[in-house]
Amino acid sequence: MARPVEFDEQKVLTSAMEQFWKEGYEASSVQKLLDCTGINRGTLYNSFGDKETFFLRCVAHYDTLTAEQLDLTLGNEALKAWDAIVAYFDATLVDVSGKHRGMGCLLVNSLCESVNYDKTIKKAVRNSQAVVRKALLTRVKQAHKEGKVKKGLSAEFATDSLLNTLYGARVNARDGKNAKQLKELLDFSVASLKK
Repeated sequence: MARPVEFDEQKVLTSAMEQFWKEGYEASSVQKLLDCTGINRGTLYNSFGDKETFFLRCVAHYDTLTAEQLDLTLGNEALKAWDAIVAYFDATLVDVSGKHRGMGCLLVNSLCESVNYDKTIKKAVRNSQAVVRKALLTRVKQAHKEGKVKKGLSAEFATDSLLNTLYGARVNARDGKNAKQLKELLDFSVASLKK
């Protein structure tokens, strides 16, 4: 009788997610995924499927972590709209460890590499980004309704401007900008939209 496979699924997903996050989908060979997770090839295929399926599971794992951050910041009704937006930026980029800040963003990194041509992966990554946009838009709409967005700017435009700055800041983080520099960029973007 075969021994049941024993491993910590969350730990394996986190390790694989960080491998994809650091080096991208294409550069993350199956061997690199086996090395970073400590599982064998049979376990990978039997428990997680092929490389694409494993990547999609890692994106779903990343989404779970993102949802926690969204709940604590943008979803925190005790915070005013702009305070919640700043809290989200701080929690996802400024206050994270140097290791994670330097990796940029799994979603942005993925859209910037060749996975952009894989329809299934592209759809999963875009769906993940849409969840963040929706949460951010909800708070920007609240600020807009309260008259706290500069006159002439729609909530949709302000949200897209904030996301553009956030995604750009994540690329800058990957390129080595420190937390203070990133905080200044994000705060400037918020100030440019805030009334």
